[in-house]
Amino acid sequence: MPDHHDLLVVGECVADIVHLPGEAPRVHPGGSPANVAYGLARLGHRAVLLTQLGPDDNGRLIREHLVSGGVEVRTDGSTTATPSAAVTLDGAGRATYAFDITWDLAPVPVDRAPAHVHTGSIGAVAEPGSATVLDLLRAARPTATVSYDPNVRPALMGERAAAVRRVEECVGLSDLVKASDEDLEWLHPGEAPEQVAERWLGLGPAAVLVTRGGDGALAVLPGGRIAVAAPEVEVVDTVGAGDAFMSGALHALAAHGLIGEGARERLRALGRDTVADVLRHAAASAAVTVSRAGASPPGAHELRAALAHN
Repeated sequence: MPDHHDLLVVGECVADIVHLPGEAPRVHPGGSPANVAYGLARLGHRAVLLTQLGPDDNGRLIREHLVSGGVEVRTDGSTTATPSAAVTLDGAGRATYAFDITWDLAPVPVDRAPAHVHTGSIGAVAEPGSATVLDLLRAARPTATVSYDPNVRPALMGERAAAVRRVEECVGLSDLVKASDEDLEWLHPGEAPEQVAERWLGLGPAAVLVTRGGDGALAVLPGGRIAVAAPEVEVVDTVGAGDAFMSGALHALAAHGLIGEGARERLRALGRDTVADVLRHAAASAAVTVSRAGASPPGAHELRAALAHN
C-alpha cells in the first residue's frame, strides 16, 4: 500500500530534447529527481518536488507533466531558463547527453516535515545549489530517512577528485544509495563497482543498490550481497530507467514500513527476503520504463502486472 506521508525529492528538472536517427527532435520532461518524484506519484505516494523551473515553454511543459502525475511542485522562484539536455539515442536505445544547465537553488521553507527525502544527480553536486540541498538533508535526518542516487553526468561533474568528495558526502548523509555500475566506474576507475559499494557502506548507508543494465541489479549489505536478474523486455530506450528503479525501490520500502521517522534502525536490520522484494519491485519498474519511449514510469497497476508476469 502507498505511504501516506510526504516523500520530498530535491533536485533538477531538465527538458530532454531527444534526437532519434532520421527524426525531428522531441522534447520530453526529464531530470533524474523530477523523474523519481513523478514515478513515486504514479505509484500512489504523496510526492513533493523542490526544484527550479523557468517561466519558459520548457518550464511550463515540465510543470504540467509533473502536476498531471500527481506531483506537488515547489520552486525557489527562479526566473532563469529551464535546464535542458540534448539526448541522442543510438540504435539500441542507449542515451548520451549534452547539457545546458544552471543550478543555484535558493533555500525554500519546507512547511510539512517529510517522511523521506531523496536527492541526487546534478542537484546534489552542482554548485552553488548543491549547498542548499545538503543543508536540507542535514536538517531532515532527525525525522526522515534519506536516499541518494549520484546519477553521474561526467560533463557536469568537474574534476574527478572533487566530484568524488561531493558524492561521498551525500552518501554519508543517506540511508539508502542507488548507483549504476557506470556511475561507480567513473567515480573510481579500475575498481569493481561492488567493491566501491562495499566501501560506501562504511560511510553510513544501510544498503547500496547497484544497477547493471541488462545484467540485473544487486544490493550490497553489511551481511553480503543479493542479486536479481533483469526482467526480459524489448528495450525502446533507456531514458529514465534508473529513476524508475529508484522510485520502485522506495515504493517497496514504504510498503515494508522502512521509511520515515524511526525506520533508520529497521533499515539496518533488513532481512534478505525484504531486500530481494525491494530489488524485484525496482527492477520491474525499470523494465516497464525501458519498454516505452521517454522517462515514463509505471503506475501501481502496471507495476503489479509486471511483477506478476515476471
